[in-house]
Amino acid sequence: MREKPPNKLIHEKSPYLLQHAYNPVDWYPWGEDAFRKAKKEDKPIFCSIGYSTCHWCHVMEKESFENLEVADLLNETFVCIKVDREERPDIDSIYMSVCQMLTGSGGWPLTIVMTPEKKPFFAATYIPRESRFSLTGMLELVPQIHNAWINRRKEISDSADEIFSALQVSRPRGEALDRSVLKSAYRQLVSQFDEEYGGFGTAPKFPMPTYLLFLLRYWKRTREEKALEMVEKTLKALKMGSIWDHIGFGFHRYSTDRVWLVPHFEKMLYDQALLAFVYTEAFQATKNPEYKKTAQDIFEYIARDMTSPEGGFYSAEDADSEGEEGKFYTWSEQEIVDALDDPDVILKGFNVSRKGNFSEPGRVPAGKNVLHQEKPLSECAKNLDISCEELDERVEKARKMLFEVRENRVHPQKDDKILADWNGLMIAALSKGAQVFREPRYSDAAGKAADFIIDTMVTSFLYHRYREGEVDIPGFLDDYAFFVWGLLELYEATFEVTYLKTAINLTDDMITHFWDVKEGGFFYTSDESEKVLVRQKQSYDGVTPSGTSVAMLNLLQLARATGNTDYEEKALQLSQVGSEMVKHIPSSHTFLMTAFDFAAGPSFEIVIAGKLSSPDTEEMITALRSHFIPNKVVIFRPDEKSPEITRLSPFTRDMTSISGKATAYMCQNFTCNLPTTDVDTMLEQLNEVP
Repeated sequence: MREKPPNKLIHEKSPYLLQHAYNPVDWYPWGEDAFRKAKKEDKPIFCSIGYSTCHWCHVMEKESFENLEVADLLNETFVCIKVDREERPDIDSIYMSVCQMLTGSGGWPLTIVMTPEKKPFFAATYIPRESRFSLTGMLELVPQIHNAWINRRKEISDSADEIFSALQVSRPRGEALDRSVLKSAYRQLVSQFDEEYGGFGTAPKFPMPTYLLFLLRYWKRTREEKALEMVEKTLKALKMGSIWDHIGFGFHRYSTDRVWLVPHFEKMLYDQALLAFVYTEAFQATKNPEYKKTAQDIFEYIARDMTSPEGGFYSAEDADSEGEEGKFYTWSEQEIVDALDDPDVILKGFNVSRKGNFSEPGRVPAGKNVLHQEKPLSECAKNLDISCEELDERVEKARKMLFEVRENRVHPQKDDKILADWNGLMIAALSKGAQVFREPRYSDAAGKAADFIIDTMVTSFLYHRYREGEVDIPGFLDDYAFFVWGLLELYEATFEVTYLKTAINLTDDMITHFWDVKEGGFFYTSDESEKVLVRQKQSYDGVTPSGTSVAMLNLLQLARATGNTDYEEKALQLSQVGSEMVKHIPSSHTFLMTAFDFAAGPSFEIVIAGKLSSPDTEEMITALRSHFIPNKVVIFRPDEKSPEITRLSPFTRDMTSISGKATAYMCQNFTCNLPTTDVDTMLEQLNEVP
């Protein structure tokens, strides 16, 4: 059988685009070639946006884009463009806004039909090949659009202009936020909280780590026990549910149901990073060892399966293998019995049955099971009349055996591109883990990733994507903000000044190229990027925080670390852009609330002076890291003449150790205390019980 000829995607680096390189659809990558062709032939653009681990993107490809009849229709009617949303989040964001505007919802695959001038006039998500129920199929829809393009062009043009105008509406700068917005955000999250099963909302249910990070800070600020209760119930439910991979570790993307039973199985790097960060901070706050273990297990998964030889972190793992969602992760009862000498600890502890507990929505279970716990293992130990320690040992032995069996299965595809923004999140998480768990392996991994990005993806600007030796796509706001967040955490984990220096340089570049000098705030794209339809600003925090929110927190921390109040002024202006919307729905801006919580204070600047390798310095730093004090920056000032840190943080110039002992200099809300060499005194100044 002769191999099908490839289309124009064959020369791309994106795994998602390469998945479609042998479709009979004459796909173009996003670029001027496609738009020139559309203008020359007077055709609209059919733009399909997705990502490599998207289950319904695979379904639409198999059903429609591999179908010759559909392909012929598309090729005759349109110029067809494929976009990887993870490579081009700027394009995805604009046209997702259009989809939500026109249909009231969004998701992927995202289908946009636009004029050759990039102005959209039709939007949808998944479209079947043939019409069914309320969905119009491709075979019916494409002729309808073609007819409208030929016979109702003015109507299309007017509609496209109207949509374009709506996209250009800016969010004006409003009044500054005050502390009442923190309480409003908390109350809104209380109203969304699932008291029975943890998490927020109903199905589908996402982990929402940005909510949890804010709630931990709200608890710290107010000692409102309900805030911590919501965090803990959610973290425990996530770990017991099948959204957690009990065999190989790591979190799946979301649960299709309210009870965390049936996950959507793709694993995203950003989820691992943000959830590891939350579990690490939850351990700091509560000292619950289960939270520490969960974060460490995530890091094990990342080191084992998601780290490139260069040190960067891969983007995602697919939900599907062998054409079936979840096949890699599910088990029949017999498979577990055959694999284990001691199957009862898994069968009983993780609710495995002959009938099965897993099926795709609307289907009857077919003997397949996802491992999940309906009750903690401690209760299972009681029922089995054994100690918790013995049960833990038996479960871990069984887990390792099942892992070895599973390794022989066909693995889901890995999206091995390296993205600067998502890598920044993982660098931040590993660096936080290194600090809290006193584990240099984590800071080594974070440092290797950061060095790779600095050496390979930073030239006169930061690039967004690396794959197979190629860097491409000038960075977006998220790349700068998230990577700087990672660098700031890495500096505090290692006190390597080069990371703080790079964070400052990238932040200055971000201000130069992304800041709106007229209305304030950061654009998502730089002034040197490709000119897309509109330059958007984003502050909404969803499953990941917005670049705006992270940038605000970075600016506040850099202001305190360097003494440069210009950064603080920029952070204030950020909080004012669209502030009326933020006040209305602060729960949709929870990482912005995290940044504002820092701004509202109390916050601390802590300088430790001494010798980094000496026991008294280590004792002081360890004491700081053992407490949950999120609103602080820590600077290390080595006992040497004119260390480099004094050039970045001039106020540390005269902060030397007293009598050769490690010394803490602490300032709170722009007021400084007398230095101390006593750890307990330092903690008391931080309002912490020694």
